[in-house]
Amino acid sequence: MNAQFFTPRRIALTLVSAAIIAAAGVGTVSFSRAHASTPPAPTMAALAPVVSVPDFSQIVERNGPAVVNISVTGMVHTSEDGSEGGAAQHRGVPGMDPSDPLFQFFRHFQGPNGGFPGQSQMPMHGQGSGFIVSANGVILTNAHVVSDAKEVMVKLTDHREFRAKVLGTDMKTDIAVLKIDASGLPVVPLGNTRSLKVGEWVLAIGSPFGFENSVTAGVVSAKGRSLPDDGFVPFIQTDVAVNPGNSGGPLFNARGEVVGINSQIYSRTGGYQGLSFAIPIEMATKVKDQIITTGKASHARLGVAIQEVNQSFADAFKLDKPEGALVSSVDKGGPADMAGLKSGDVIRKVNGQPIITSGDLPSLIGNAAPGEKVSLEIWRQGKREEISATLGNAGDKGEKLAMADKGVDKGKLGLALRALQPQEKHETGVTRGLLIEGVGGPSAAAGVQPGDVLIAVNGMPIDSIDQVRAIVAKSNKSVALLIERDGSQIFVPVRVG
Repeated sequence: MNAQFFTPRRIALTLVSAAIIAAAGVGTVSFSRAHASTPPAPTMAALAPVVSVPDFSQIVERNGPAVVNISVTGMVHTSEDGSEGGAAQHRGVPGMDPSDPLFQFFRHFQGPNGGFPGQSQMPMHGQGSGFIVSANGVILTNAHVVSDAKEVMVKLTDHREFRAKVLGTDMKTDIAVLKIDASGLPVVPLGNTRSLKVGEWVLAIGSPFGFENSVTAGVVSAKGRSLPDDGFVPFIQTDVAVNPGNSGGPLFNARGEVVGINSQIYSRTGGYQGLSFAIPIEMATKVKDQIITTGKASHARLGVAIQEVNQSFADAFKLDKPEGALVSSVDKGGPADMAGLKSGDVIRKVNGQPIITSGDLPSLIGNAAPGEKVSLEIWRQGKREEISATLGNAGDKGEKLAMADKGVDKGKLGLALRALQPQEKHETGVTRGLLIEGVGGPSAAAGVQPGDVLIAVNGMPIDSIDQVRAIVAKSNKSVALLIERDGSQIFVPVRVG
C-alpha cells in the first residue's frame, strides 16, 4: 500500500481568516441535591465540571465589520494547451475551469487543461479576505491574494467598495499591505502569540468559496510549525475550517484579538481537511511597518544550508538529545563563513533562544534585521562553543533546509572509497574528500550513491580511508556522512551498530 501524503496549499484568493474565539460568556454548571438531608458527596463535588464556552457571536459582532472581502482582476500567462504557466503543477484544482475566479491561486494544484488554446494570456478574477488595522484604511492580507493583480477592490460589510492601492508585498512571509481612501473605519484589536496556548479556542471570519462573512472556529493544534518553501514563518496550526476564499483573513483568540493571518492548508483535494496554518500577527505587523516606512520588507540571512537533527545525527555527533539545526554547508564569503561556522556544526541557540527544530533557525534569522549581530551557541566536535555573526541581507536568498534521508537498518558502513584524482577535483570543485565508487548495506539504504564524494564523517574532514575507519570504529550507533553531489552538500545518517 502506498503512503498518502498531504500537500501544502495556499488558501487562495478567497482566504478570509476568521474571528477566532470570543472569550465572553463563561458559564458555570453547578449541581444540588433535591433533599437537604442528603449531604453532597465530596468526591462528586470535586469532580463537578466547570463548562467554559466562548461567545463567538460577541467577537463577530464586535470585529466582523473590520473584516473585508478582496476581489482582484488581472491576466494569467498560459501555454498553448491552456494550462497556466505551461506546467502541470499550475493547472488548478481538478475539474476547475481556467476562467474560475480561484484558478490562479491554486498554483500547486493538479488539474485538467482547459482554457483557450493558442493564447499566451487570459483574464483572471479572484477573491480573498483581509482586515482593517488602522481607521484611515490600512489593510493586511496575504501576498498571494494580490499577486499579479492589475486591480484590487475592497468591499466592506456595509457594502461600500473601494479601489485599493497595494503599498507593498513580501513573498517570503506572504504578507501584503493595502490602502483604501477612507477614514473612520472599524479596526481589529491585535493580540500576540506568546500567550497563545495549544488547545485554546480560535475563530476565523472569511469568504470561503465566495460565501462572505462566514465564521468558523476550532482550537490551536500547534505553534511554530515549519512548512516547505516557507522557512521564515513559524506557523500557527489550527483545526479551524478554512477554504479557498479565506486567505488573508484574521484568526482571533477568545478575547477577540487577532493572533494570526490565515494563509495555508494541507489538503489532497484543495478543500479543508483539518489542517490550517496562520501567520503570527507579530510577524505580519513587523512586515507591515517596514512596508509602510520603506515600501518593502527586508530579512536577514546567515548563509547556511541546514538539516533536522534526528536521533541518528544526535548519536553521531554525541548530542544529549535530537535538537538543533545541523549545518550541512556554508556559503563561501557569507555571514556564517565570516563568523567561522563550519559544516557539521549544530546550532543550538540564537541570542539565548533555543533551536528545537531546524525550522526554528530560518524564522529567527529571517525576521532579524540585516546587519544585526547575533550570538550563536553551537555544538562542535562534542563541545559547546559561542560565536557571533553579523547577518547579511536575504535579498533573493533564504536559509536552506536540506532534505535528510530517513534512518537505515543496522550494519556495516558498506562503502568502496578511493582518493580523488586531480582532474576529478577540478571538475567537482572539491579539494578534499574521497570518491565513493561502490555502495552497499546501510549506506545504500540511506541513499548514498556511487559517484558521491565523501567530504566528512561526524563533522571531521577526511582525506584517507584510514581516517574513515578510525572514526567509524569509535562510533557506537550512527555516523553522519557529509556527501557532495552535483554541487550540493548534505549529511546522511548511517547506522553502524
